[in-house]
Amino acid sequence: MISYLKGQVIDVVKNANNRLILILEVNQMGYEIQIPSRLARQFSENKSEIESIFTHFQIREDQAILYGFASAAERDLFRQLIAVSGIGTQLAIALVDTLGIEELVQAIVTGNIKTLSKTPGVGAKTAERIALELKTKLSGGRKSSGVSTTLSTAIPSREIIDDVEMTLLALGYTQEEINQALSALSQDQLLLKNTHVEEWIKSAIAWLS
Repeated sequence: MISYLKGQVIDVVKNANNRLILILEVNQMGYEIQIPSRLARQFSENKSEIESIFTHFQIREDQAILYGFASAAERDLFRQLIAVSGIGTQLAIALVDTLGIEELVQAIVTGNIKTLSKTPGVGAKTAERIALELKTKLSGGRKSSGVSTTLSTAIPSREIIDDVEMTLLALGYTQEEINQALSALSQDQLLLKNTHVEEWIKSAIAWLS
C-alpha cells in the first residue's frame, strides 16, 4: 500500500514496548515507523537529513503499523520472512538486525543453520524452516522471472552459480551485474579452486561494490 516514504528525520524514540520508532516528517505530516536498530543507529548520527524509507504496512485488528527499512531488498526479504510459518514481524526484524541483509541472505541460500541460529529466538528447527522455505521461494522467483543462468565460465559447480545468483538477486543486483561479476571472478585461479559458496558470494559482493 505504501512502498516508501521520503522525508525529514525528526527523531528516533523507543515506545512502550521497547520498539525503535522513527519519526519521519513527510509533507508536514509525522509518520511513526518501526525500524531495525541498525537503521536507528544510522539516523542517530544524521538527524534532520532527508531520507527514503522503504515500508511495509501491516493492519491488525487493533492497530496499523508501518515497518521501515533502508532498502527495497531488505523490505522484500522481511516480507518473505514473515510469510514463513512461525516467523512474526519482531522475529523477522531481529533476523535483519542480528545478521544484516547480506549475511542473512547468504545464510538462507546456503542453508547455514548455525548462522541463522545466532538470532535470539531462532532455534535450529526454526532456522531449518527459514532456509528450506525461502531458498525454494528465491529459486522459484528466479525461474518464474525467466532469468537465464547460462554462463560459459569455469565456475566449479552449478550449485555455486545458483546460490550466488539467488543471493545477489535478493540483494537487488540485476542479472547483468551478476553475470559480469561471475565472469570476472572466473578469472581468479585461486577462487576457482574454492568450493565454498560463501567465499564466492563475498567475492561477488566485493567486486560489485
